[in-house]
Amino acid sequence: MTTLENSQPPVQWRYCGNQTKRWRTRAGVSREELATEAGYAYDTVKMMEQGRRRPTPRLLQVADEMCDAQGMLVAALGYLQPEKFASYSQEYMAYEAEAVALSFYQPHYVPGLLQTEEYVRAVLSAFVPPLDAETFEERVKARLERQALLAIGSRSFSFVVEEAVLRRRFSSEEAHERQLRRLLDVAEQRNATVHVMPSDRGLHPGLRGPLVILETPEHEHLVYAESQAGGVLYADVERVNIAMRRRDMIAGEALCPGDSVRLITQLLEER
Repeated sequence: MTTLENSQPPVQWRYCGNQTKRWRTRAGVSREELATEAGYAYDTVKMMEQGRRRPTPRLLQVADEMCDAQGMLVAALGYLQPEKFASYSQEYMAYEAEAVALSFYQPHYVPGLLQTEEYVRAVLSAFVPPLDAETFEERVKARLERQALLAIGSRSFSFVVEEAVLRRRFSSEEAHERQLRRLLDVAEQRNATVHVMPSDRGLHPGLRGPLVILETPEHEHLVYAESQAGGVLYADVERVNIAMRRRDMIAGEALCPGDSVRLITQLLEER
């Protein structure tokens, strides 16, 4: 049960891109000509043909006309709906939706289940390469929909967030305040705990990167870890045990829920 860190783009992207290139080559249309007619940069069309970016309706429509594909390329539009989640995280998302317990450590961002819409948009806007507008909106919607899990009282959640994350301004003062209040709201729930890792704790095991430990309905434990290269979901007992020990050490260094609430409240008062 492993999602490769450098997993390939969706097969739909690769197939449609490949077909666009084949029709273009068959018709004797250069990539430069297609890019000019569609209003895209050469490299953008190249990435779409290679399947590294989702072929847009505009590209397929123009290519269909220029290459006399008689609707064969446009027919692909129904299979190119934006993905709700990055390809490398989709397996994790399926398990998250069914998990009975989830434990998060996040050194860089507010965890996704706790993000306000303003925070979600700020995080997704920082993606490189940038998401196209349609995919961007679909990802925002999907991340906010995930948060409905917190309302299921029979499931438990634990979050450890670095103090520096809470101090980092991502937008306006008002937006930042709403994000901190969102953390306090979740901290009041009976099925969730929010812990803050104070900056004065110095170095600790969590600084190696974000970590999620989930428990399935069958009481199997899985670990999900992300890096800049992608994400990995694994169930190997030895690796899971190491991650759980690391999680316990992180939790031991963080503030208790009551002190964490007081610190977040203090941050609000300082604004």
